Amino acid sequence: MPEDQPETPYLELLARGAPAEAYERPVLRARADKAPADRLAALERAKLLALRVRGELEGRRRREAELSALFETAHDLAGLRDLDAVLQAIVQRARSLLGTEVAYLTLNDPTAGDTYMRVTDGSVSARFQQLRLGMGEGLGGLVAQTARPYVTENYFDDPRFQHTRTIDAGVSDEGLVAILGVPLLLGSGVIGVLFAADRRARVFEREQIALLASFAAHAAVAIDTANLLAETRTALAELEAANEIIRAGSGVIERASEVHDRLTELVLRGGGVHDVAAAVAEVLSGSVEFVEADEAPAAAVDRSRADGHAVRHEQDWVAAVSAGGELLGALVLRGHPRLDPVDQRTLERAAMVTSLLQLARRSAGEAEQRVRGELLDDLLDAPDREPRLLRERAARLRADLDAPHVVLAASVDAAGAPAEDAADRQRLWSAASHLAVTRHGLAAARDGGTVLLLPLADGDSADALARRTARQLGTAVHTAVTVGASAPVRAPAARPGEVASSYAEARRCLAALRVLGRAGQGAAAEDFGFLGLLLAGTRDGAPDGARVQDFVTRTIGAVLDYDERRGTDLVRTLDAYFASGMSPARTKDELHVHVNTVAQRLERVARLLGPDWQSPSRSLEIQLALRLHRLASAVVHH
Repeated sequence: MPEDQPETPYLELLARGAPAEAYERPVLRARADKAPADRLAALERAKLLALRVRGELEGRRRREAELSALFETAHDLAGLRDLDAVLQAIVQRARSLLGTEVAYLTLNDPTAGDTYMRVTDGSVSARFQQLRLGMGEGLGGLVAQTARPYVTENYFDDPRFQHTRTIDAGVSDEGLVAILGVPLLLGSGVIGVLFAADRRARVFEREQIALLASFAAHAAVAIDTANLLAETRTALAELEAANEIIRAGSGVIERASEVHDRLTELVLRGGGVHDVAAAVAEVLSGSVEFVEADEAPAAAVDRSRADGHAVRHEQDWVAAVSAGGELLGALVLRGHPRLDPVDQRTLERAAMVTSLLQLARRSAGEAEQRVRGELLDDLLDAPDREPRLLRERAARLRADLDAPHVVLAASVDAAGAPAEDAADRQRLWSAASHLAVTRHGLAAARDGGTVLLLPLADGDSADALARRTARQLGTAVHTAVTVGASAPVRAPAARPGEVASSYAEARRCLAALRVLGRAGQGAAAEDFGFLGLLLAGTRDGAPDGARVQDFVTRTIGAVLDYDERRGTDLVRTLDAYFASGMSPARTKDELHVHVNTVAQRLERVARLLGPDWQSPSRSLEIQLALRLHRLASAVVHH
């Protein structure tokens, strides 16, 4: 084809798979070259035709990818071994092909009469992953009830669905906006719902709805197949159990199997140590309690750890809960002086499961503590971090770094042996980390103590937060904890550099508390009056203007406001009064007024500032505030 044909550049663009915006360039180039009108018209026609061809090619590629994914899903079903793995693959492929941020699948619970979350992909909210929806509630409940697909561009603004507090809270926690749900049909009945969702408004096309419905059909087949296999396995297990009962002539094996199933279920659904104790108590028809290591009967626990079995202690049985040589606690079965071997083994197995749960809980807690500490370390040591990345990391920890926060430096006073001091610092770190989790803040070990970044609630103050934190940490650590606080940092994510300087301010405040004999207390710079100006210095050592103005306003703001409103001269009277050695007679000479006028003005000052305004400490702060106000006024007038 000749080079000057209008189709030539578009064939080259199609050949190399250029983006859509590149197809406008030949027309723009021809216009810039002032090509004839017929040439421009031909190029426009060629461009539209090429874009149509490109769209067709992209559609074919997309359909090929969809068919490939459906084929792979069908192949997985043919060799079904693990239902969870197949359902996870279906959800992942649906999310990938529809290009959504989240995909998930719910199943109906005929016994409870509702539907529950089964598999998720892309979800970050624990509350969302544990949602249960009543039939007809929310978008998913409506799909499950009507067996019809539903789609919404903005879930919270859509009145078609029955909104409930539980469902809306879970969807809000996940941040979902646009949701598409299709039913999982088995025969004429609905067994669940497959969803694709985005955290922004979006319109789902008809082809995308059909594609998700195809995946839902595969998921329904997978679940039906797995249920048939499970029923077969259950029947075989029941037959085997019956044979065992017949051979053994007792119910001990069945009871042990029940305990095993109960414990397995507890572990799989994330139960805790007290849930294990409750389950064993029900099976053994007694009272079972988990006790901490320091509360358990020492002699019985030592014997149980030594031989690895539950041991009798007076009228109770005790099974040590330990791992790797570390004692984590004990399970105590009360009021059962006699146990047959199977029941004794049941208590021992429960102790083993309890130790695993304790280790898992500790590992999860330590991992979250490390993540929180690393984020705070980055804020302190790397102030040039990208704010967007800081916000994303904080969001995963349910922390909002765009809200006002206070930096707090906490420390225990070193008074004992080095080993005791190290143990106190470790307890302080653990207590601070727990406080950071509950308050949606951050904590890190630093400079022999602990630094916290905690949100400041509306109506709260840095000083009140410091005092409260000192009490809470002291109670948790069982020793005095001193806490110094910075002035509030308005938005740590937007101003990461302020976190480091605020930490320095908090440490200066901590040191001042110790020097002033206030160890074991909490305070912020604002609690120290004019000394707070020195504690709250910036990195170059000088107080900033905002803090100076705060000090002036706190100290003599009422007098300044009165002069401003009434046109009086109380500030000038105070200046003259202090300059005259607090003598009313000399003050009236300085102001050229009658002594009664001076007395009346000072009475007004006392009503505004309080009766103790002439005490040594108050008069010192008032004179400093007057001096700072005078200097600031001189700078403004200059």
